Amino acid sequence: MTLIGRLFVIFFAFLAACLVAGAVVVGAIMFPEFSDLGAGPVDPGVLNIVLGFGFIFVSGFALVPAMIVVLITEAFYVRSALAYAVGGGLVGLACYLGLVPFDPDQLQFQGVVRRHLEIMTGAGILAGLVYWVIAGRNAGVWRVPSPPPRRPPPMPSQSPSQR
Repeated sequence: MTLIGRLFVIFFAFLAACLVAGAVVVGAIMFPEFSDLGAGPVDPGVLNIVLGFGFIFVSGFALVPAMIVVLITEAFYVRSALAYAVGGGLVGLACYLGLVPFDPDQLQFQGVVRRHLEIMTGAGILAGLVYWVIAGRNAGVWRVPSPPPRRPPPMPSQSPSQR
């Protein structure tokens, strides 16, 4: 039963981490637009749609690499915030490099934009920390067996129940 509860916590933490990472990616990509004071206020409806698409984009690409990190940390009881930040950064890096074409002849990625790489890695680090706050602090707790129930103390020899 504790495993099922832990799976729900992991799922909720993953969704929260993806929401934060999507907001970071959308905010960083739209940052030049936000800094232009002549553009006027941003329509909240458009911003909600863009944040929704950012969430879907991040959660779709990060699912498999993030679940690999979650499986490793749950299996080895890793509870360090630094481990989750590094794991999130690696997931963000993997998500970005998964979108960039790779040239197998020269063994290098073609068209890497450094700013985009930094944005995705930073979003992954922040997502890893959000995941740690929700679920990572208790990694592997479901595997610890519960203590056996204690037996009641023996009855005294002169008790009325033994007569």
